[in-house]
Amino acid sequence: MYEYLEGRVAERGAARLVLDVSGTGYELFVPVGADFPLRPGGEGERVRAYTHFSPREDAHHLYGFPDRDTRELFRLLLRAKGVGPGLALAVLSGLARRELLEAVATGDPKPFVRIKGLGRKRAEQILLDLREKATAMLAEEEARERHGTLQPAAPRTASIEDAVSALVSIGFAEREARKSVESAATQVDPNDLETLVRTALRK
Repeated sequence: MYEYLEGRVAERGAARLVLDVSGTGYELFVPVGADFPLRPGGEGERVRAYTHFSPREDAHHLYGFPDRDTRELFRLLLRAKGVGPGLALAVLSGLARRELLEAVATGDPKPFVRIKGLGRKRAEQILLDLREKATAMLAEEEARERHGTLQPAAPRTASIEDAVSALVSIGFAEREARKSVESAATQVDPNDLETLVRTALRK
């Protein structure tokens, strides 16, 4: 329903964010400690949140994430039997992306068992349900690292996504655009959208 929302932070809690988007406040449930990149231009309270809409009979909830990768992990967790949005958020709050993928790919329940509300039986169910997909995602990341197309140290700011969109709009394939932009982000200020795009075009 919504790809992302961009607006001024009206309220911020440990696991909750309210974005004021053109005068409308959107309540988003977010992973604890989520680092929402600041938008360029010096507007320190303005952020972009990638969203997941979860309608229920008794409530409609929006979940917010600082980047598409984190939202992808959230949606992956929802595929596991017995995992709802609240538990998926708890997992994302307690485990880093790489730690989560490696635990599932290797069948190690210990990182999951440390998360409050997630016992060993449910942890093993997550491993069973998600191993194939998590293994594929981990292999893809490792391949990108080996070939220099993934730079883990590069900040994933909103301007990186804007730069990727800019390149796609002029005819680049998304994978090629992302490769060029993430490489450029290791050489120039990733918050400087114009310089980022210009540098990526030279890749």
